Amino acid sequence: MHARAFRRLEAKTQVFSPGISDHFRNRLTHTIEVTQIARTVANALELNEDLTEALALVHDIGHPPFAHSGEIELNRNMRRFGETFDHNIQALRIVETFEQRYARFPGLNLTFEVREGIVKHSRDLTRGETPQLDEYLPGVRPPLEAQLIDLADEIAYDAADLDDAFSAYLITAEDVAAHVPAYAEIYEAVETQFPGSTESERFQETLRHLIDGMVSSLIDGTAAAARASGAANFEDVRQLPERIAAWTPESAAATREIKQFLRDKVYSSEAIKKDRRDSTAMMSELFEFFLENPGRLPSPHCGLAMEQPVHRVVCDYIAGMTDVFFNRTYTQIFGEGTNPRA
Repeated sequence: MHARAFRRLEAKTQVFSPGISDHFRNRLTHTIEVTQIARTVANALELNEDLTEALALVHDIGHPPFAHSGEIELNRNMRRFGETFDHNIQALRIVETFEQRYARFPGLNLTFEVREGIVKHSRDLTRGETPQLDEYLPGVRPPLEAQLIDLADEIAYDAADLDDAFSAYLITAEDVAAHVPAYAEIYEAVETQFPGSTESERFQETLRHLIDGMVSSLIDGTAAAARASGAANFEDVRQLPERIAAWTPESAAATREIKQFLRDKVYSSEAIKKDRRDSTAMMSELFEFFLENPGRLPSPHCGLAMEQPVHRVVCDYIAGMTDVFFNRTYTQIFGEGTNPRA
């Protein structure tokens, strides 16, 4: 929590850029919501809450500016050089190398389980797939604490994106109810229970119950899968053929419906698509500029570009930027009036 990479999350876009409203989630507030959900689930399942919290806090620090569109654009540029950009691997590099808070060693001196969870909370690894990750036990499952993070993340961003889209007037409660039966069932009960409430109050009340139901489903589904697996300890969990963190079947269907609704009605909205087009075009320009002018990189990146591949240094520099710093740097280099997001 004291790392600079964690503080930078405050100025990195989650989905909606702050130009429309001051109330949208950013990467930091999203991370706090994920952490609360993950700790709740870990407590109910009697897991290691400290490990769970650490993994939740660190799960997004590798994200570049401009949400997932920024990650896609950095990855596109790195593929030109036979490399890739992945925010989980970037998070590992941050905590192992880039953060310098101690005189005796580089990085944050995190335990193996935290570092393993950073790179494996979203997916399992195959030996040789990414050679620099082979020390993190490819071929076996991560501890259950790590398995929970991706699903807690889903709960947080599904609910948050519905909430933020409602605040942006992109959707109504009736829109969600028409496409997500689980939401419709709760919304109908809320309308009956609170007949004099405002539309916003009914939406928020329904969303609150939806979150509660999804969290309960994750607890129940994971407990059932754990019992069925016969695993007695975390070493048994590692050797299972598949992960055991899971929804109940009913909630698994509901999460798929919510995601499809968000893709159709929110993520494909013109306001978000325009923001995505502008930000990726700017990132491509800035990446190319620093490739051709590594001497314009600030210290220590300028010095690193003389020792390491320039594209790698440029990628790390841009990935560490907040949206605000990126926009400021872009304007300083290309001039006033060139930034379409300004």
